[in-house]
Amino acid sequence: MQVMSGKEVSKAVYEELHTRTEAFVQTHGYAPTLAVVLVGNDPASQSYVNSKKKACLSLGFGHQDYTLAQDSTQEELLSVVRRLNADSTVHGILVQLPLPSHMDSEAVIETIDQHKDVDGFHPMSVGKLLIGLPTFVSCTPLGVLTMLDHYKIETSGKHVVIVGRSNIVGKPLAALLMQKGRDATVTVCHSRTADLASLTMTADILISAIGKPLFIQPSMVKEGAVVIDVGINRIEDPAAKRGYRLVGDVDYDTVSSHCSFITPVPGGVGVMTIAMLMKNTLQAASLLAAKDTK
Repeated sequence: MQVMSGKEVSKAVYEELHTRTEAFVQTHGYAPTLAVVLVGNDPASQSYVNSKKKACLSLGFGHQDYTLAQDSTQEELLSVVRRLNADSTVHGILVQLPLPSHMDSEAVIETIDQHKDVDGFHPMSVGKLLIGLPTFVSCTPLGVLTMLDHYKIETSGKHVVIVGRSNIVGKPLAALLMQKGRDATVTVCHSRTADLASLTMTADILISAIGKPLFIQPSMVKEGAVVIDVGINRIEDPAAKRGYRLVGDVDYDTVSSHCSFITPVPGGVGVMTIAMLMKNTLQAASLLAAKDTK
């Protein structure tokens, strides 16, 4: 069994991005810039935003923070997004999800300029992805593909079972893996799937993104399968310093002995997500710079 280390893969990604960023700045005279908008003071969201800022600074990217109060109106948020759309010094826009319940996330995502949609959530980005056109790919699925490539795990002709059908992970990942060049046979399972284990047991590559701690057990995994755990869940642990610990959807301790490859939590796919956001931001800056020179 080999552990697929997100830290190892992301380190290689950041080294490449650092070189490309230096070349970009030398050519254009400015740095790729990411604007992040946070509504409210949710601790987890604040932590994610801080991690993104840290990654930007490590690469020499520009970074802009916008924080709105929890009770801000949707129009106030949309006003910030429109202003960033029009700002030529901003190349990527990210509105941190989830938003407060009184806001319409889809309307906010649709307002983001698709050319600055570094999260890959805009309907135009999702539509292009589905039919195989170049576009921004949402960061977690892109991170999964990057890890598969790094460890030279073949997807062509393989049966990939994805547990979870979210717009953020399950659906785009299924679309990516069935594209020509990837050529996987993909089964997507979810909470309404009957006899789930009978399907997961057939997977050459099993990807869990269901958000249920330790849900995937050894009886659900074929011997020698590749197991990729996208889940990040908190469970109470009185022995831990913070009173909780992070675990994935996969019961790593019992499942790992069945696998050829497996991702840990933490230190697996989650680390890759921010690295892919940085990659998308550099891509957005490069595309906008090329557009400006025409």
